[in-house]
Amino acid sequence: MSNPSAPSAASVDMTTKVGGRIVTPALPVVSAQPPTEVELSFQQQLETYCKENVPLESTDGIQRRERALNRMGQLARDWIRHVCLKKGFPPDVVNIAGGQLFTSGSYRLGVHEPGADIDTILVAPNMCTQEDFFGEVFENDKRDPESLAERIRQHPDVSNFVPVEGAAVPILTFDWEGVNIDLLFARLNSTSVPPTLDIDNDAILDGVDGATEKSLNGPRVTNLIAKLVGGTKDRYQTFLTVVRCVRKWCKSRGLYSNKMGYWGGVNINIAVALCVQLYPLDCPASLLRKFFLVFKTWRWPTPVMLTRPHDAGYGLTVWSSQHSHRQVAPIITPAYPAMNSTLATSRQTLQIMHEEFCRGHAIIDKLWKKHQEEPDVELDWGELFIPSDFFILYPNYLSLCIVGPTQTDAQAWAGFVESRLRKLVSDMLGRSLPLSKIQLWPKKIEACVADKGALLTRAQRENCSTYFVGFQIDTLRMRGRQLNIELQLSNFREWELSKFMPFVTGMDLVAKSFTVKELPTLCFETFMNVSKIEAMQRRKALRKADPRRQEKKRLRRLQELKARMAEIKKRKEEEEEEEKEAAETMQKEENHDGDEEESEVTIERKRKREDEEELIIKEEVDQVEIKASDPEDDNAPAADNSEEANLLENIYDTIAQEEKTREEAEADRQKLLAGELLDEGDLDDDEEEEDNMYTGDARETYIFRHKKNLNRQQVTSKRALPLGKEEIEILQNVGVAVVSDDEQKVIGGNMVQPWRNARSDITMPVKIYFTTKWDIVELDSDGHIIDKGDDDFKPSRNWTGRMAGFEFKLGERGLGYYRTGKKVIVPSNTAY
Repeated sequence: MSNPSAPSAASVDMTTKVGGRIVTPALPVVSAQPPTEVELSFQQQLETYCKENVPLESTDGIQRRERALNRMGQLARDWIRHVCLKKGFPPDVVNIAGGQLFTSGSYRLGVHEPGADIDTILVAPNMCTQEDFFGEVFENDKRDPESLAERIRQHPDVSNFVPVEGAAVPILTFDWEGVNIDLLFARLNSTSVPPTLDIDNDAILDGVDGATEKSLNGPRVTNLIAKLVGGTKDRYQTFLTVVRCVRKWCKSRGLYSNKMGYWGGVNINIAVALCVQLYPLDCPASLLRKFFLVFKTWRWPTPVMLTRPHDAGYGLTVWSSQHSHRQVAPIITPAYPAMNSTLATSRQTLQIMHEEFCRGHAIIDKLWKKHQEEPDVELDWGELFIPSDFFILYPNYLSLCIVGPTQTDAQAWAGFVESRLRKLVSDMLGRSLPLSKIQLWPKKIEACVADKGALLTRAQRENCSTYFVGFQIDTLRMRGRQLNIELQLSNFREWELSKFMPFVTGMDLVAKSFTVKELPTLCFETFMNVSKIEAMQRRKALRKADPRRQEKKRLRRLQELKARMAEIKKRKEEEEEEEKEAAETMQKEENHDGDEEESEVTIERKRKREDEEELIIKEEVDQVEIKASDPEDDNAPAADNSEEANLLENIYDTIAQEEKTREEAEADRQKLLAGELLDEGDLDDDEEEEDNMYTGDARETYIFRHKKNLNRQQVTSKRALPLGKEEIEILQNVGVAVVSDDEQKVIGGNMVQPWRNARSDITMPVKIYFTTKWDIVELDSDGHIIDKGDDDFKPSRNWTGRMAGFEFKLGERGLGYYRTGKKVIVPSNTAY
């Protein structure tokens, strides 16, 4: 029951003043009830767990970060002063030029963990340009030594320096005394940047360019979030605690990467801040439970926003729902100009996040119910944060190795490729292939997991990072037995990777396919902290406990029992007919008394056995049906959860863009997760959307063939030839992590048991192997294969007219002219 003296939802004022403007929350307060004694004891257990498992930066680490920022700020102000003097400005202008260093993200809020990076923005006057920031290029590709980039590079405390000048938001990434720093550059339309500069005032954006607008959005958004949740000290501490827990949860479950379609730091901050606005007086444990409830039931694609977007009148593009037809799960930044911070989120990544929200809510709700029943029992909060089972969830996997000729080139190349991997996975593979589910694991492995037949040099294998993609084939949409993804990989290289400048020979993206049992042991040891055998045992247990598999097994058993009952009934009817015929025959005979008695006893015994067998089968059928009607897990929500859900639904009704019932809204959300509600449009439209995106924070053919009538030895023979032992030893001696085929131990798959072939009703899994023949080829200076006179195919994007002896069509080598009479294999997925 609610406390009569507790403040009502209307009495809690969540408005704040930022940059001279009054900011009002977009949604009303759902509940303003203070925490009960049970909730406070629930919070004590979460606080104990966080102290041991969610550590903050130590005092020495904080002091080292502050020291690095102070020294870098002084270095930046000296550079601004040097630029002003070099360009001939008078001393009074030079003295007031100033320059300020701002921080954003987790460091600004105070929730950064040990080893986290610092997002910094250098705000400079208009005398300093981006060319001054990176330095003018001289002969021999040398930069101006007086530029800020070169001053930082040459500083004795700086290491791992990587400039990214060609990005939409230019950035410098480096380590200063072991502290990783991402430095952005913002050029104001002003001749002075005083220490009293109010970066939260919208007037600061007057006359700035696009890169500066995006750079300033980071600290402006972070400051506004802190203001919106900082009404009281307890409320702000609650916000920080829940943010720390959600960050740890996202990283453990493989959901922490904004550029790959999941949630980043700013998305988590906005999502938790929204929950604080809805439940301003909740303790951290209760708010964490409400967080999962809110986003488990959120009506996507309804945008998540802390305040309504406003237009300050400076000509910048402000997010509007009228232009969000392709945005799946928008989370809108609160500062001007409002923009979608989850533009990279796709239907596939939303499906994965929704499953994780449901899992998280089920776990924490179970802990809450257990604590209500037994307050003194210690709760297992670690279940919420256990590492993801990604590497045992899917039957098929794809490794994507990003290789480069040198360490410097590989770092720049890897950053570019990583920002576009979501397009390969969600836009190209997810749209065009008959897949029921596909997931990109956002964490990389510093190892070369490419096929050994790939033409990679020693330097490329040394400078390599690998990402994994798990996917499941939709057998209902699968046409034929072959699935060719060479076209998608080729288009990805041509349409996306070709944009990187300057491209250096040796930069490439190499792919390789695996089944779950063929994955390298490095995957399980790195991300699951278990051996491969333990991971396979866990996979077997998960598959055995899967409710869908149990239901299929139950239905199959029920069908078998009913078939046996029908057979017994049919046999009884036949026997009754035989008995009638025998009785009529025996009545006609004169001497049949002894035989009749003997046959009656035999028939009676046989009938008794059949009745007993039928009774046993009926009892087993009843048990199977009772098991289906009485599940072990009781998923019915408690009364308080139902009340909380109804309050949230009322809030959702207030922000609904269209007049829809709750049932219609839920149906639309399910259609969105299934990909039926999304207007995917053209891939070329992504260029324009990327301009408005929030920025705060060798060709191979893969064949998927069913195992029916497939010899295991034939599959093994189609693998690429392995490297020599000497070459592997040389690479391993220099510290290169090389995953060999010998390490890919196939657990439980080395022998086909005879009883497996006895079942013909089981759908066999899919086998993946390479068909490309690796040959030694000759490359030109640009890294392209030299044409040696193959006249069977001439590539062409468009039909240019009739060509004698050729036919214009789409085949395995792409679109173009194929020689008449040559066999052309058309990819099976072209209809998708």
